[in-house]
Amino acid sequence: MIDIMAVLKNKMQVQSHIMTTAKYDFDVYEKRIIYRLVELAQCEIQGLKFRDDCRKVEHDLWGYTEVTLPISSLLSGEDDKNHLRVKKALKRLQKKTFEYEDDKTWECISIIALPKIEKWGSSVTFIIDPKIWNACLDFSKGYRKYELKAAMSFKSEYSMRFYELMSGQNSPITYGIENLKEMFGIADKYSDKTTNFIKYVIEPAKKELDEKSPYSFDYKVNKTGRKFTSITFHPVYQPEHHDPDLERKELQKQISLSWDLTRETLDYLKHGFGFDTKEIKQNIDLFKKAQHEIENFLLFMSKVKPRANRANNPKGYLINAIKKELNK
Repeated sequence: MIDIMAVLKNKMQVQSHIMTTAKYDFDVYEKRIIYRLVELAQCEIQGLKFRDDCRKVEHDLWGYTEVTLPISSLLSGEDDKNHLRVKKALKRLQKKTFEYEDDKTWECISIIALPKIEKWGSSVTFIIDPKIWNACLDFSKGYRKYELKAAMSFKSEYSMRFYELMSGQNSPITYGIENLKEMFGIADKYSDKTTNFIKYVIEPAKKELDEKSPYSFDYKVNKTGRKFTSITFHPVYQPEHHDPDLERKELQKQISLSWDLTRETLDYLKHGFGFDTKEIKQNIDLFKKAQHEIENFLLFMSKVKPRANRANNPKGYLINAIKKELNK
């Protein structure tokens, strides 16, 4: 079996804040499937070719997406030949739902449907609900960047979650302990003592991040009266674990366009719709006007995205949608 981690080209994965903070309880193999979905979704909208013929994304008329992946892409390397665990993860994901709630809506959506592996085959196929696919790309509430190779290497699902939360974070963030348990899908566990939650969730995740992650954390448990109620996490950047080639590529992408457009707008145009620097410059006047005149331009683009994804030319679809909105 090929060591997939050895040949994997590292990249900065951009993940929606919706997916980063949603409530779910996935194990390591389930999380790897989700990471691959985010990767495929972003490759598709950026117009990138998939790395091999085993990766395919096909959309039907109702917006449902059929995804094909090599089983090896869900394993951690040549020492991990446990195809049975991949099958079990697919079965669990078929039964699980993706739950998201904010101050306006609550949604509960099935993660995947109809997983299938041909006998003696090397790939798996399953169906994705359009809302799950769009959640991979909805940056309207913010986003996190993380190194895909690092995320795929973790052995603990809690390490994966904390890596997503800490990656690129510069200032401390505080979570209520009960809210954190709900986010991780373990609200019914460790209810007896906060110390057990810290011992079996926080500390093991911190240890693994300290050992291999570009981002880790220190933490402080906070009290309200005599009861522990929240935890403040202080992000810790560990440059010795950061991919220097990847960092150089990211720096090269920083361009003078930031004088005209916000970083969030630039990132959404690049990662959400696949515009390159030249294409943004060609349409800079339109984007500047849209950023100035369209209320919440990021939200506008996130609403256009599902329709643009189904168009033959998503970039052209967005440009036309902006022009129509400005003409109103």
